[in-house]
Amino acid sequence: MSVTSAKGFTASGVKAGIKDSGALDLALVVNDGPEVTAAAVTTPNRFAAAPVYVTREVAATGRAKAVVLNSGGANACTGEQGMADARHMAALVAQELGCEAGEVMVCSTGLIGAFLPMDAVASGIHAAAGSLSGTGGEDASRAIMTTDTVPKNAAVSTPAGYTVGGMAKGAGMLNPAMATMLSVITTDAVVAGEDAQAALAAAVDVSFNRMDSDGCQSTNDTVILLASGASGVVASREDLTAALTEVCTSLTKQMLADAEGASHTIAVTVTSAVSEAAAEAAARRVTSSNLFKAAIFGGDPNWGRILAAIGTLSEAECPYDRDEVTVAMNGQPIFATGAPQAGAREVDLSAHDVDVTIDLAAGSARATVWTNDLTHDYVEENSAYSS
Repeated sequence: MSVTSAKGFTASGVKAGIKDSGALDLALVVNDGPEVTAAAVTTPNRFAAAPVYVTREVAATGRAKAVVLNSGGANACTGEQGMADARHMAALVAQELGCEAGEVMVCSTGLIGAFLPMDAVASGIHAAAGSLSGTGGEDASRAIMTTDTVPKNAAVSTPAGYTVGGMAKGAGMLNPAMATMLSVITTDAVVAGEDAQAALAAAVDVSFNRMDSDGCQSTNDTVILLASGASGVVASREDLTAALTEVCTSLTKQMLADAEGASHTIAVTVTSAVSEAAAEAAARRVTSSNLFKAAIFGGDPNWGRILAAIGTLSEAECPYDRDEVTVAMNGQPIFATGAPQAGAREVDLSAHDVDVTIDLAAGSARATVWTNDLTHDYVEENSAYSS
């Protein structure tokens, strides 16, 4: 169950020496075809990292032979040298694989503002190209980890006869418009370029884009889709979107479960809203509330934090009648008809997963946004991240 689960893909993860720890830190994923269709969704951050720009250029062509990824350095806010280094990474991979540099996507993750040790990167790319295999997905997923404690992998085999597999890294800065995350997703379906981009964007919108760990957006967020066509099965846009959404949602939940210092994964679902946008806006107000997240960490079902959060929405953003709103936590009603319900303060929050449902009684739309609790360990880990 990995980025090499789909036919037509090989991968590897090696120790290039980018990380001082000596851990795996460079990954390579290669599409052996026969098709080399590609798509990408990247961060909207205005200080996007150099590799993001390179990946965007390649994605615009709809074709990619490979993705090279490194951890241990973000290559963000590194000026002209950073751009040159990102392009050099693509050129080195192209030389190893016998393809064009314009067919290689590049991803980096780690500390912002540090230049990559390009000698180590170059030797790592050579080693990675020499160790590619159909079982290399696990090593690749480990090589892209930063503060992650476990690798994230997922795969699904569809009734139509093709497979979608993927890997991701991310354990902090998980916010709308993705996260400090990298993800490579592969499929052996036959997919047109425009369908690949549309299906990926739709899947990302309801998965990666609906997690909010700490309200911080990264400079390096990238999700890439590679399609080999090796199954010979032509995927419809609708079916591909569903399969991608399943894989992306699994990776999303794995990232939140591993979020820096987190002890709870929280799903906030808003139902009966006038529109999906309104439902999402209401859910995001709750998941972005540090007071709410701290309460969950403390095992305190302080539902007043939920109402206070959605109460900040304007009528234009999210119409509802406050006397019609109901709220449940882990399936137990805690607020209805403008008043608390019996047992509202006794909800058991000891389990890792917490579900909050907010019924606005205003329409038929719904949305779920995932987050995690705010813990002492999160503060400790991020206070010393660059040391």
